[in-house]
Amino acid sequence: MPDPFASLRLGNQLCFAVYAAAHAFTAAYKPLLDKLGLTYPQYLVLLVLWEEDGLTVKAIGQRLHLDSGTLTPVLKRLEAAGFVRRRRDDQDERQVRVTLTDKGRETQTEALEVPRAMVCALGQSEPELQALKQSVDQLHAALRTVPKAPPRKAA
Repeated sequence: MPDPFASLRLGNQLCFAVYAAAHAFTAAYKPLLDKLGLTYPQYLVLLVLWEEDGLTVKAIGQRLHLDSGTLTPVLKRLEAAGFVRRRRDDQDERQVRVTLTDKGRETQTEALEVPRAMVCALGQSEPELQALKQSVDQLHAALRTVPKAPPRKAA
């Protein structure tokens, strides 16, 4: 007889598999990023700025799917550590632009080892990893179209 509660088993949850994998990724990155003096969220910000320096906080947040309340403390720590500089935009003072410092730019070369080490640690071929990334990107895109539930009223 089939288990009517099989869909509620933790081991059957795609969301938990993705959640657990995300935590495992962060743990695997930690020793690599410690050598650079970075946390995982700081590394993500630098990845964005290495692609396009001088973005606004809003643009960085959009790329990383983070709100400014989450992103601002990360940027403050990156600035205190000397990786970035934050300044009001000359054209629109409501906007804050983030630019790499010399230290931030130099760290890019040191960071080249991070993706190489992760590929080796995962033990899969580049094509396998790219196929997995494509599947996760499709999952992310599909989830972004799911309507958000309205807030529940307090009882």
